[in-house]
Amino acid sequence: MVGIKPTDLPPTATVKFFGAGTAACFADLITFPLDTAKVRLQIQGESIATSGSAVVKYRGVFGTITTMVRTEGARSLYNGLVAGLQRQMSFASVRIGLYDSMKQFYSRGSENASIVTRLLAGCTTGAMAVTFAQPTDVVKVRFQAQVRQSDGLKRYNGTMDAYRTIARDEGIRGLWKGCMPNITRNAIVNCSELVTYDIIKELILQYDLMTDNLPCHFTAAFGAGFCTTIVASPVDVVKTRFMNSSTGQYRSALNCALTMLTKEGPKAFYKGFVPSFLRLGSWNIVMFVSYEQIKRCMTKMQRSWESPF
Repeated sequence: MVGIKPTDLPPTATVKFFGAGTAACFADLITFPLDTAKVRLQIQGESIATSGSAVVKYRGVFGTITTMVRTEGARSLYNGLVAGLQRQMSFASVRIGLYDSMKQFYSRGSENASIVTRLLAGCTTGAMAVTFAQPTDVVKVRFQAQVRQSDGLKRYNGTMDAYRTIARDEGIRGLWKGCMPNITRNAIVNCSELVTYDIIKELILQYDLMTDNLPCHFTAAFGAGFCTTIVASPVDVVKTRFMNSSTGQYRSALNCALTMLTKEGPKAFYKGFVPSFLRLGSWNIVMFVSYEQIKRCMTKMQRSWESPF
């Protein structure tokens, strides 16, 4: 990321790797109910189209949260949290923590990376992260989508049970279900999120609008969250529908998208847009602000260990 003064000790790749994962976990803890509400809204049209019922259970992000708390209890808002934290620790560490290293690799060590170089770095780390952490994302979505039945039964009894059940019933490939649309989504998310944050922060510092501190990080993160939501929402809806689908429901992610388009219309691709923006906007703010502070803190600790006297 930009903003390090020449006299400062730059954070190492290890600091960025673990710092990104930690910051992402912290952001997930705060914004997880919004993410759960987003998933429920995204799959709602699917259940209506399948059953032919016109009953709409969830209305808006806060209406969804209220309905879930009333019918399933407050804990339902954190369904899949364990898998979500596993996902962020393995996923964000790669896609965010290795972004600067990949940017330097493509620019051959140059400090002035072009937009194309940044886009390539974002696409690469996004694809690497999905390939590595896809099973955690599948389990997280399944937990967020499951509704407690009237007899108290649930689709999965725990995180490890979900991994075992999916592997047993759908094969190992079931844990990587939706991998291609997720790679597409995260290539888009990474490019719009990290590159937008990088550019906005760089411009703020270049024109001396703010110093490299919390207000600057907040502004850049908010802009990155808004741009990311607009660009990534259609792919995100398809990813959620496809990963949550039963075996044979869709032939492929493309078939899922075409089914949505024919049965629900183009607006279906922006289902859950408000919670997506609320979640991505707040997630970006918490994550990037935390990430910048964690990097500085860990770098200072590293400096003190290397120069104790």
